[in-house]
Amino acid sequence: MSADVEALYTDGITARKGAFTKEWADRLREDVDTAFAEARTRPGGAVGRGPNRYYVEIHPEQIRGFVELVDHPWVRSLCTAVLGPDYRIVELGFDVPLEGAVNQPWHRDFPLPEETRRERRLTSLAFNVTTVDTAEDMGPFEIAPGTQWDDSPEFGNGMFPPKSHYDRYLGRAVRKYPQRGDISARTALTIHRGTRNESTKSRPVLVLGVDGPEANNGDRHDTAVTTAFWDSLSERVRKHLDCPRVSELVPVTQKHTIEGLVMGDA
Repeated sequence: MSADVEALYTDGITARKGAFTKEWADRLREDVDTAFAEARTRPGGAVGRGPNRYYVEIHPEQIRGFVELVDHPWVRSLCTAVLGPDYRIVELGFDVPLEGAVNQPWHRDFPLPEETRRERRLTSLAFNVTTVDTAEDMGPFEIAPGTQWDDSPEFGNGMFPPKSHYDRYLGRAVRKYPQRGDISARTALTIHRGTRNESTKSRPVLVLGVDGPEANNGDRHDTAVTTAFWDSLSERVRKHLDCPRVSELVPVTQKHTIEGLVMGDA
């Protein structure tokens, strides 16, 4: 685990190959497809992250493998090692780059927190789980390792470096090709982007957001669980699930839009 923590602090990303079976990933794809179809029928359900690219936030019960994901030993151990024993699961959603998705602008997902700026300490993590075997033409995720500490007043909204910085990111850029069953963990502060999807296939990726005690990313999300689902969970899972219990789930209307991604890399 120390190697994974070191990777997060140096590269900004790490991964566990084959954490789940391909069959588990295929069930995840079925659940994501169902949720995506529903979300696109209502306002605020599927939010644009650039042309032909969407983000959808969902509730834990919409994913049959939720417990296996959050209770996986690698996930639990990494969250504890980086964020401490009181980490909180605050976000569950998925990105879907469709055919025709274009390069996103280089960005981070939120501004640099003060704890990170002052102490070089990470206060949140994002786990990504692919639902497909990623190929070169499917618009793979691209990341610029080591850029999680970049801090410049030139960043738009604290998130978007100016184009004058792009050569730095292109020089560091690494594309990722996860396969079904793989899981990655990263700090969403590391500069990254989705790339052009030149295939006819979509590339859905599940996103699990986890906060440490100081972080407030949960304020932008409306994850909830039913009382019946809560009652079915182990105490080990419950202690990290930071969301209300309700009698009936209401589909999530998204709060977290990222305006700078809507047009793509114009």
